[in-house]
Amino acid sequence: MEARGGEGLRGRGIRRGGGAGAGRGGERQRGGGRGENRGERAERQRFGVAGNGQPGGAEREGVIKGVGGVGVRRGGHSGDRRGGRRDDKRDGAQSEERKLGYKTLQQLSEEDPSVVAFTLSSHCGFHSQLGEERLSQDFIQLLCQVLNKAFTSRTDRGTVQHLACIVKDSKFFSTTLVGYVGSMVSEPNPSRRAEYPKHLENILAVLSGVLNIFPASSVKAVSILVTLLSSSINSLRASGVDIKPEIEEKVEHLKGLIEHLQERSRDGTLRSDRDSYALLPTGGDYTDEEQQDFRTIPLYPTPEEFHQEHRPFLRPNITSQRYTNAHTYLDTHFRLLREDFVRPLREGIQQLLQNQMDMGRMDNPVKTKRFDDIRIYFDTQLVAPKCTHMGLAYIVQFDIQPLKFVRWQNSKRLLYGSLVCLSYDNFENFLFATVSDRDPKGLEKGQVQITFIEESRLKLTRIQTNQVFLMVETTAYFEAYRYVLEGLKEQIEENLPFQRYIVECSRDVQPPAYLKKSDVYDLACVADPDHKMGIKPFHCSDPEDWPTMEELGLDESQMRAFQLALTTELAIIQGPPGTGKTYVGLKIAQALLSNQRLWSGRLVVDEDDDDDDDDDGGFAPMLVVCYTNHALDQFLEGIHTFMKRGIVRVGGRSNSEILKQFNLRELTHSRFFRHTLPSHLRTAHHQIYKELNQKMSEIETQSVRLECSLKGVIRESFLRKFISDTHWESLNSPPTEDGFEVWNEKSGVMMDWLGLGSNIFQQRETEIVNTNEAEEAMEQDEDLIEIAEEADLIQAERMIEDDWLIGARVGRDERKKEDMEEAVKAAEELMLAMNLDKVDVQAEQNDKVWQMQRNQRRKIKNKIRKELGKSSTMTEEEEENIFDVWSLTLEDRWRLYRLWIMRYRIELRTKALASEQEYQMAVDRLADLKRRENIQVLKRAKVIGMTTTGAAKFREALQVLRPRVVIVEEAAEVLEAHIITTLSNACQHLILIGDHQQLRPSATVYDLAKNFNLEMSMFERLVGMGLPFVRLNYQHRMRPDIARLLTPHIYSELENHPSVMEYENIKGLKTNLFFVEHTHPEEEIKDGKSHQNIQEAKFVVALCRYLLFQDYKPEQITILTTYTGQLHCLRKQMPSSDFSGVKVHVVDKYQGEENDIVLLSLVRSNLQGKVGFLSIPNRVCVALSRAKKGLYCIGNSVILRKVPLWSNIFHTLREKDQVGKALTLCCQNHPDRQIQASSGEDFKQAPEGGCTQPCQFRLECGHVCIRVCHPYDPEHKEYKCMKKCEKILCDQGHKCTLVCHKACPKKCQTKVEKIIPQCQHKQKVPCHQEPHTFVCQEPCQKLLSCGHPCDSVCGELCTSKCKVKVTLTLKCGHSQQGACYYKRQTDEPECRTQCEHLLKCGHACRGSCGRCYQGRFHSSCAHRCERLLVCSHKCMEPCTRDCPPCQRPCENCCVHSKCMKPCGQPCALCVEPCACQCPHRRCSKLCHEPCDCPPCTKPCTETLACGHLCIGLCGDKCPSKCRICNPDEVTEIFFGTEDEPDARFIQLEDCGHIIESSAMDLYMTMDANSQTNEGEQVAIKLKECPKCKTPMRRNLRYGSHINRSLAEIEMVKKKINEKQPNTEEKRETLLNQWMENLQTCEKHLNVEYNRLHDKLELKNLTANDLWVVENNIDFMVRVAKLLDIEKKNMLFRHGYTFRQRVTMFLSWLNGPFQKFTDQQVFDLQRELCRLNLLAELNARCHMAEKMEKTDEMQSEEQEIRDALEIVGQFTEQNQLKVKQALKGLDEKLPVRGLGISEEERKMIVSAMKMPPGHWYKCPNGHVYLITECGGAMERRNCPDCNATIGGENHALEGDNAVATEMDGARHPAWSEANNVLNFEGLYL
Repeated sequence: MEARGGEGLRGRGIRRGGGAGAGRGGERQRGGGRGENRGERAERQRFGVAGNGQPGGAEREGVIKGVGGVGVRRGGHSGDRRGGRRDDKRDGAQSEERKLGYKTLQQLSEEDPSVVAFTLSSHCGFHSQLGEERLSQDFIQLLCQVLNKAFTSRTDRGTVQHLACIVKDSKFFSTTLVGYVGSMVSEPNPSRRAEYPKHLENILAVLSGVLNIFPASSVKAVSILVTLLSSSINSLRASGVDIKPEIEEKVEHLKGLIEHLQERSRDGTLRSDRDSYALLPTGGDYTDEEQQDFRTIPLYPTPEEFHQEHRPFLRPNITSQRYTNAHTYLDTHFRLLREDFVRPLREGIQQLLQNQMDMGRMDNPVKTKRFDDIRIYFDTQLVAPKCTHMGLAYIVQFDIQPLKFVRWQNSKRLLYGSLVCLSYDNFENFLFATVSDRDPKGLEKGQVQITFIEESRLKLTRIQTNQVFLMVETTAYFEAYRYVLEGLKEQIEENLPFQRYIVECSRDVQPPAYLKKSDVYDLACVADPDHKMGIKPFHCSDPEDWPTMEELGLDESQMRAFQLALTTELAIIQGPPGTGKTYVGLKIAQALLSNQRLWSGRLVVDEDDDDDDDDDGGFAPMLVVCYTNHALDQFLEGIHTFMKRGIVRVGGRSNSEILKQFNLRELTHSRFFRHTLPSHLRTAHHQIYKELNQKMSEIETQSVRLECSLKGVIRESFLRKFISDTHWESLNSPPTEDGFEVWNEKSGVMMDWLGLGSNIFQQRETEIVNTNEAEEAMEQDEDLIEIAEEADLIQAERMIEDDWLIGARVGRDERKKEDMEEAVKAAEELMLAMNLDKVDVQAEQNDKVWQMQRNQRRKIKNKIRKELGKSSTMTEEEEENIFDVWSLTLEDRWRLYRLWIMRYRIELRTKALASEQEYQMAVDRLADLKRRENIQVLKRAKVIGMTTTGAAKFREALQVLRPRVVIVEEAAEVLEAHIITTLSNACQHLILIGDHQQLRPSATVYDLAKNFNLEMSMFERLVGMGLPFVRLNYQHRMRPDIARLLTPHIYSELENHPSVMEYENIKGLKTNLFFVEHTHPEEEIKDGKSHQNIQEAKFVVALCRYLLFQDYKPEQITILTTYTGQLHCLRKQMPSSDFSGVKVHVVDKYQGEENDIVLLSLVRSNLQGKVGFLSIPNRVCVALSRAKKGLYCIGNSVILRKVPLWSNIFHTLREKDQVGKALTLCCQNHPDRQIQASSGEDFKQAPEGGCTQPCQFRLECGHVCIRVCHPYDPEHKEYKCMKKCEKILCDQGHKCTLVCHKACPKKCQTKVEKIIPQCQHKQKVPCHQEPHTFVCQEPCQKLLSCGHPCDSVCGELCTSKCKVKVTLTLKCGHSQQGACYYKRQTDEPECRTQCEHLLKCGHACRGSCGRCYQGRFHSSCAHRCERLLVCSHKCMEPCTRDCPPCQRPCENCCVHSKCMKPCGQPCALCVEPCACQCPHRRCSKLCHEPCDCPPCTKPCTETLACGHLCIGLCGDKCPSKCRICNPDEVTEIFFGTEDEPDARFIQLEDCGHIIESSAMDLYMTMDANSQTNEGEQVAIKLKECPKCKTPMRRNLRYGSHINRSLAEIEMVKKKINEKQPNTEEKRETLLNQWMENLQTCEKHLNVEYNRLHDKLELKNLTANDLWVVENNIDFMVRVAKLLDIEKKNMLFRHGYTFRQRVTMFLSWLNGPFQKFTDQQVFDLQRELCRLNLLAELNARCHMAEKMEKTDEMQSEEQEIRDALEIVGQFTEQNQLKVKQALKGLDEKLPVRGLGISEEERKMIVSAMKMPPGHWYKCPNGHVYLITECGGAMERRNCPDCNATIGGENHALEGDNAVATEMDGARHPAWSEANNVLNFEGLYL
């Protein structure tokens, strides 16, 4: 029937059906050589060798099978697998080790330095390449040349540092280079020798670079190389080689530096590579500070500055004449700026040190003292390192107690970027750090995140990790100073742009240099729309050629400013308030951008730039710089109106949606951005991120533990390593008091030892009661208006990391944060015996031990927090002298605990240290990389926008970008040094726009501002020096009355534009401008120097409300104040429901803004006459110039008059009677009614904004308005009349029932009596409704078909379901009462008849017939076992044959400890000494052993709390009752001896009963046999209380009896547990079983089957749990096989009902009460048997359908289905009957589709001798055979029907199938399911 090796039933079919590598007839191998014949190939395969020397096919097949067995690989061939390896090699680890070839290095040597640095530092193979033994001379020379070039990259400091580290630690540096230099002398080739000078220069550059970066660790290696170089140079010169003098000078310089470093090393002052003073020569003593080069002055304060009195040399900013030279100019600004941030810190620390000297020691008085220049934080400790995008940061904890009053949300304390100084030795040594994250919630707990500067980070490694610091904060924003100071140091005098004007103050301002080439401007783009067509290009240098101001849409002064800006290289434009300086600035920008061809030119990048494609670089951009983010957004939005592309906004927090797309961060995080980067940046990015994440993981592991160590009491197990053996043993041996003590093992002995355990804390409570640390309830703000917190506003200006962010996107950061929080929680749970961060801190306690109440828990919490906050620890000498840790005082215990914690933290910090340094280095490299990526974007921009702080920080990028045109908005608010560092030497055009008569730059030190002119901007200085400038003279904002306050008092002239003359008057007020005078005193805010004035706040809020009543929108009103304290005073009185939308700001944050109405609160009012900020004209100018239409001020005019400016302003106000004690309110509706408002209370006379007269307005409805006079809603369109509606709705006269303002219903709803025509019933029907449409509500009188009355209403259809109760006969044969409609339905109600079946357990089933599914699946037995276990507990399991070990908590305990295991597990024996002792006897045994001395019988001599003698015995615990106080309870007769006068009593600890001692002794000594009848077995159990039968577990007196019983019980437990299966082994077995059957089950039962895997992954699984899972797996596998049959071999109609039955079976299988009891397993097996037989029947029906023989078997099929549908359980008799019927069906009608009889089939299968799984069938049912492995390897055509049969790669054609009817196999022999499953067939 089948040809050898072929496939086909009749000698035809697919040949070579074997698998890959079959011994014979298998598939042709692909590995053979081209010329070999099949015999040779077969021979090689026979010996297991392939043509390429690889393992042969058979071996490979075995490998594949082995892997495929676990579902990883199902097949494949050697060719595929080799291909796979090639792919792996291409993308995998091997490629990472690919080295740099000579050609690659040559190409790299021609690249820019930045490219070279990034490529070398991030190349994985470079490090190993430097370690190679042999490198050719040419390669060494080229390598030195490339390294030299990399070290010249100036801006990629982190990357160069990393590269230098690789070189320094390499074999190349220490060995290879030494050999190369030494071999120079013996080089015989003259041409090579001639090239040596060039190579020497490269080597010297490499040595110099490494030495400068790593002076301490490289000095030795460099010294050797320099010595060799000197020798080689001498030899080369002697041999005639020309050595340049520069080379020898470099060698001598290096020698001098090496000697200096070696000297420092001998002195012990060269401590680290990052010592910033290491490379400074020590001889340079600068006694004359004036002559000292400012570039040698360190940025940070030195220790000498804190301890010396002299002040540094300073020059004032020269404002009245020119500077002598550029150096003096830079020196002046560097020193002034540095002093501005150093002086507050220096003087504050000096003041602090002086105070400490006066007080002797740092004490509480210092904690309460206020310092002017610094803020102090006591007891500061580093908690844990934290990985951030800016590098390594630390969470620090400080003492929050002295700062309880601080409102952190608005406090200026610890703002982002603030500089803090930490010291532990009175500032002899100190560390600097900046605040890198500020969370107000964390600050409330005394925690903040700081980042140390580089030098301090290295110092930190030498400081003890538990060191307590004093932390000092300076008020200056350090980040801004730092970048500007660094920029000033880097500025070269010759390259300082605009020296002619900035330094020399020349008034002859030249045109921009670019206009020399061409000065033709085209201004059509900026012209007025009406004149655009008439504007032609013109020569801007010719004033006559210019268009007119009308054509350009400008006024006269704006035109002059516009011309000045375009024709001079330094243009200064002053814009007083409202004059349109931004408008003019945008016109200038538009003109320049439209004529970019004049000034831009091709961008020539810095030689250090990495742009290697000229086409990628754009034209030089325009730079726009603003002081604030808000101004920058405004200006860039203005540019966007005429230029839709080419803008990039850098840094800061932008609130503009328009600019979001132009944000640098958005652009660099766009989807395809990284693909556009050069390859060296992409490679570096991947490599650095990989290193970064690895180090981050290592650090965070330690960080989590470090955080936990300060969050509560650590369990002693975590400190074991740091506690000596003696102390560990002592700690775990607590003493006893009164012979007995309970301690809590669960929370740990540490809690008890520290006096925090439940049984100890009560005794020590008095120590804690007086701590006076009651927790204050958090104040909850009501719903108030939102105002921008000043702290947030300041931080928004400071935080410029936004666009330069290093690290993941926000979503990933959030996920990481959540993961970190989960890790911390898990660690806390594991490590802490008590966690202070939990809301309800609670120690874990035994239920029967004293429970802590809430207040006691709070006291414990406060106690722990207080002790953990202390810094004192026990010395190691003290520790060595302690033997018993329990004998220490509580204070000493805490000191010892802190010593252990200190050691623990030191170890954690030490582990993290190496990773921290590597992490920081990776972050620095990533910052370099990010900078380069950003430059790629910026080079393509036409306009770049930055804040001044951002420009200072990223000055390196600006030096690369070299913008030629710079526009500075708000230039008068910017310190001069900021503008200097913004400019590059390529700048040819600088435009300064601002107003020096408004806000000036802000300096920290008042002395420097006033006496050294630091607060004078470059803008103001140049104006003062007479440089040409234009003032804009026409103001477009303020009405003339308001503008009069500025002119001439502040501005000499300021004209009003006609538009401001047309403003309407302010409604409800007599005047548009008024100053309200008062004398109410101010209040000082406790934290800071702010003030508030409550009376002013109330007045302003009342006036604001009044104006809102005048129908002004909230957005039209702004409240301004001069102090932040007043800002929050105002907010507290402004609920959002009334004031939402009103702006509330401090004056300084409102410059550049305007509004219709401004209410100004001036705050200051005091007896001293201090006016503070109000004396500064600039601030007054801003405050008075924000209003357009109305300005209302309130303040103390008495003290303000002392200021000349205010005196003049008041004089102007009095001219028009615009100042006074009260503001006049005018009612709009009743003009004769006026109110004089001098306080907030006065506004109550206008409750609705009018007056107190009634409104009396007649509404449209005819009613009268019931409100008092109100100016808003004058036409009452929004008024809602609440009176009753009087309208008539119908002709019947029915009135509307709603309130007046609601729309009347269109139809009358009043109900009237009408007759329903259909039934003639009378009903209450709505007036508008026709009776025939109404549904009659009378009961229906009709009878249903069943004869019962209808229960519906008359107007509705009769019910289809009769609910009358009748007797129903159910399918199960039972009868019950049910709804009548069930008689006509196939569905029936659940049978409620009691199930009377006797379950396998012997108990009657308590379910009903319905709940037991007519006996098919019974409810689980609810009978409780309740047998008494050996432990004396009752078995709580449901009905069970063998009781499992008891799972309740073990109650066995002694005075030393408590067993924490489950009760059924054997207890660990207590090996502590027996505590049974008294003055008369002492037991010498161990605790678990029977005592060797009898109980004491002497009376107890103790006195009870009541004053009477104890009634107990010596050595026992005193009973709680007294014979005199409790006579009835004590003498109650039980044994008969209780009332004897000398009776002594024992109180049982387990139940509390008091028993007479002699009777109890007798009871305990009675032999167990005497309590039972002879011949009966004695139960092993504990003795019980004779009164209540409670088992006795704890009693010292009867310890011997208890111990003997416990020993017997432990033996029984041991035997029981020996019988229990090993749960872990069983679990592993089941997991393997689950995996084996996964493929079978996941197709049909994916969810249910995976749920079993989840259960197996749970911890602490019992044998019972595993038994349930095991049965579940078994049944599910069998069900999955049935579903597989259903899918392949059932008709749709049969499959649907079959799936329903399977679903019901699964609901039983997975039910909540499934325990797989004997009964449940039996029921499931019987039902599964029913399903199996039903599947067989359905499969036969499916085959009959295919063969069109269904009609011939209908009667037999129905007979079998009836048998399978039988109600009740499917018995074995039923099963036998069905099987016989199926057999008869087979005999009558073979339906196997083979066209042969059963006997013929068996003969064929037997003759072929093939195992199951080799028979297949084509789509039309024709059977064929595949030999060998049974896997299809070729395609052929069926000889009967020509359909495709077979397949490829062991995969069968999709429409072919296994011929189950041939041999019963369900799976191909070649399949993962072939073992086992094919031998569970139905037919063989």
